[in-house]
Amino acid sequence: MAEVGHGHGHGHAVSGNADRKLLSGALALIVGFMLAEVVVGFAAGSLALITDAAHMLTDAIAIVLALVAIRLSAKPPAGGFTYGFKRVEILSAQANGITLLLLAVYFVYEAVNRMINPPEVKGALVLITGVVGIVVNLFATWLISKANRSSLNVEGAFQHILNDLFAFIATAIAGLIVLLTGFARADAIAALVVAALMLKAGVALVRDSGRIFLEAAPAAIDPQALGTELCAIDGVVEVHDLHVWEITSGEPAASAHILVAEGLDCHQIRVRIEELLAERHRLTHSTLQVDHATGDEIDAHCSDAHGTVHRSITAAGRGPDLANPAH
Repeated sequence: MAEVGHGHGHGHAVSGNADRKLLSGALALIVGFMLAEVVVGFAAGSLALITDAAHMLTDAIAIVLALVAIRLSAKPPAGGFTYGFKRVEILSAQANGITLLLLAVYFVYEAVNRMINPPEVKGALVLITGVVGIVVNLFATWLISKANRSSLNVEGAFQHILNDLFAFIATAIAGLIVLLTGFARADAIAALVVAALMLKAGVALVRDSGRIFLEAAPAAIDPQALGTELCAIDGVVEVHDLHVWEITSGEPAASAHILVAEGLDCHQIRVRIEELLAERHRLTHSTLQVDHATGDEIDAHCSDAHGTVHRSITAAGRGPDLANPAH
C-alpha cells in the first residue's frame, strides 16, 4: 500500500513588513533624486547623467514591482493557485532583468553616437551630481541590503540600486575628467560602463528567474547525485520520478516515488529520507510516495518513470538505470 508523506518548513530571515519598510525608504530616496537629476542632466548636456536618471527610473519601477510582489506573495493559496502567488516575485525579478537589458542596448547606441559626435558637456555639474548620487545610492543600497535578499525579487531591486551606485561613480569620474581636461567623450565612456553593468545584472536576473519558471533544480542540488544518495539509504531499492524545483526563490521542493524492500517499515524509511532532504539539502518541502517492491514490481515502475531510474547497488545487482530517458 502506498504511503505518501509531506515535509514542510518555511522561513525567512526578514519579515515581509520589514522588507516593505526598507524598500519604501529606498524608493523615496531614488524618486526624489531622480527628478533632480533629469533637470541637471539636460542642463549639463550629459548623457551619463540622463542615463543614470533613466536607470534610476528603472530602480523606482523595480522597487514598486518588488513591493507589489511582496504583498501578493503573502496571500494564502486560493482556488486554482495552490502555491498562492509566490511566483509573482519571480515575474518581478524577470521584468527587472529584461528592463535592464533593453536599457543597456539603448544606452550603448546613444553612447556610440556621442563618441562619434561628442556634444558640449558641463563637467562641473556632472561631477557634483555624480558625487551627490553616490551618497544617495549608498544609503539606498544599505537600506535594501538589510532586506531579505534570498528573495530573487528583492535581489532584483538590490541589483538595480547597486548598479546605479557604480554608475554614479563612473559619472563622477567622467565629470572630473571633462572638468580638468575638456575631454567630452569621457561622458559617453561613462555611459558605456553603466550599460555594461546593466547587461551583467540583467543577464543574471533573467537566467535565475528563467530557471525557476522552467522548474530546473536549484543550482546547489544535482538531482542525479541526490537520487544516488537516496538509494544508499538502507532498505531503499529504487528511486524514480525524482523531481527537484523551486516554488520561488529560496523555497526548494522535491517529490519522488520510493520503492523499499519487502518487510521493512515504509513510514520509518520515509521519515529518514525527509530528514536527509531537509538537513543536507534544505529541501523542507517534500512529497514522497513510498511502496514495497518485488522484482516484478520494479520493472513495472521503471516502464513509466520520468527521468533517471535510480536503483541501489544490491537491487538486481545493478546501479542507477541511466538508459531510461525522461518522457
